[in-house]
Formats: sequence, structure tokens, C-alpha cells
Amino acid sequence: MRANPDADILDRLIAYTDNHGIETLAELWATAPARSLPGALWRIYLLRALIRQDPYTSSLIFRRGSEVIPTIDPVIAGAAVPTNVEEITTLADEILRGVFDGDFAIALDRAAAYCRINAAGCVSLANDADPIHPERAEGLTRRALRYSTLGDELAACSKLWRSESLD
Repeated sequence: MRANPDADILDRLIAYTDNHGIETLAELWATAPARSLPGALWRIYLLRALIRQDPYTSSLIFRRGSEVIPTIDPVIAGAAVPTNVEEITTLADEILRGVFDGDFAIALDRAAAYCRINAAGCVSLANDADPIHPERAEGLTRRALRYSTLGDELAACSKLWRSESLD
């Protein structure tokens, strides 16, 4: 599959959760260790589902994170700038497509960068919201922690893949 990807098969793999729901994959992969092949695949599909579930908020968080993060993660993630609803949805599809027809480690690196950007965006938005809406700030801070953890897990999977140790 990876050596000679068929465009129709790729399109079906990308749209799988759109047609069948994320629950089907959750049954297969959600309990897999974070640093495993099924764990990495689950996390990438989950990221795509989260983006597609609320592309407006996803693009807002990503834009803010891209503005405040002091790293090259926005370049690694590869989203168009400025990132709107259409671009963030395209990014999610490109990352998932890269799992099947590109370099898997690069797809994992892009997903990890996306998560780090979103973590920074959530923290920045939480700081803005804290004086007026502390409960919203708290929720954004929790979301930032989840994105940060997810980014760390995906980056670790990328390193394991490159060392041929990702099972």
C-alpha cells in the first residue's frame, strides 16, 4: 500500500471515520498503548475527527498557537496561513493521508507539531479568558495539557518508527 498507493483506496481510508464513525476505530485502537502503531493511528484519526467536529474552534486555536509559539512547529505542521476553517480541515486530511502514502514519521511529526501549536493556542486563549471567564480558562488549560500530551506521544512514535521499533 505505502509503496504504490491507490488514490481511491486512500480516499476511502481518509473518509472511513466520516462514513462509519470514530467509534469503530475506537473499538480497535483506543486502548492500545500510546507508543504503538495502533496507538499512533488512533491518535491521528482522533485528531482529524476533533478538527472536523469543530473546524471553527480548531482553526481559532491553531491560529493563536501559530502566533505565540516560539518554534518552527507551524512550518512543520504545514497549514496555510492564515489558517481558516477550510485550511485546518485540509491540514487534518493531509496529515492522515501522509500516514498511508507518505513518510509515516513525517505524518507523525506534523501531527505532533499541530498538537504543540494547539497547546500553545489554548494556553494563550486561557490567559485571555482567565480574568473574565475563569471556568473557560480552566477548560482551555485542560485542553492544552491534552494536546501537549498527545504531541509528546506522537513525537515519541515518530522516533520509534524511524528506529524501526514502533510495534
